[in-house]
Amino acid sequence: MESIADRSRLHNWEIQPHRHAALVQLLLIESGTARVQIDGQLLELRAPAVVWVPMLVVHGFAFSPETEGHVITLDQARVRSLIGGSRGLWEGLGASRGVALEAGSPHAQTLLAIARVLRADYAGTSPWRAQVLDGAVLMAAALIARLPPLAAEAAETAEPEGRAMQHLARYREQVERHYRSHPTLDMLAAPLGITTTQLTRLCRQHLNCSPLDMLHQRLLLEAKRELSYTTLQVRQIADGLGFADPAYFTRFFRRLTGQSPSSWRADMASRSMVTRNH
Repeated sequence: MESIADRSRLHNWEIQPHRHAALVQLLLIESGTARVQIDGQLLELRAPAVVWVPMLVVHGFAFSPETEGHVITLDQARVRSLIGGSRGLWEGLGASRGVALEAGSPHAQTLLAIARVLRADYAGTSPWRAQVLDGAVLMAAALIARLPPLAAEAAETAEPEGRAMQHLARYREQVERHYRSHPTLDMLAAPLGITTTQLTRLCRQHLNCSPLDMLHQRLLLEAKRELSYTTLQVRQIADGLGFADPAYFTRFFRRLTGQSPSSWRADMASRSMVTRNH
């Protein structure tokens, strides 16, 4: 979580169009104006406003100087886990949103209050911090889903890109379900109805990485979570992530981070201590 100013001031208040392979993003604009490129559309929004960016959606921003607001970046799999079995909510969040809210309206006030709670607890060390963050994210997600989605582009222009994004989203879901078992690319591509060659082309074209990179990054993310938030030994983490040999897990982790798991854990603990002291 960061402020709009922190993210964009160094770039002359402009963020070039890009997409995230495994993240969703929520922007809550408290003051100022924003020009938003999203889903092939250009929006002019005046605060208070909200922008919701699903995974894989191309988006970019140009803010008026001194715009104030919040940028909340979330792991897509974590959001889905929080939503659980809430019927229709996850599907509702699959569409982009860019909405100027009525100043002082309950919707605007509640979303901005949630953002402030998230910012305060994200930077703090209060008891039950994780529960507060999860609860605030879930409440924000439900309120976002109530907002009108952006109208889809014309089918004849959007269909090829849309099919590619559907394949990549389904691949991401396959990775999420099976990453602990270290599946082959053939196993992950089969439910999508495409070949590994087609999957590789889509990943490289739209995400600038290979399908195997995505699988490895998901394993790495879970390894970092276990190292940060549990006291499990490295060999236990390796076993839980499907590595038969702890030494292979250590080589895997070092190749992607430049550090051993134990060294990375020690660095994170040291940084956390510095943050608490400040």
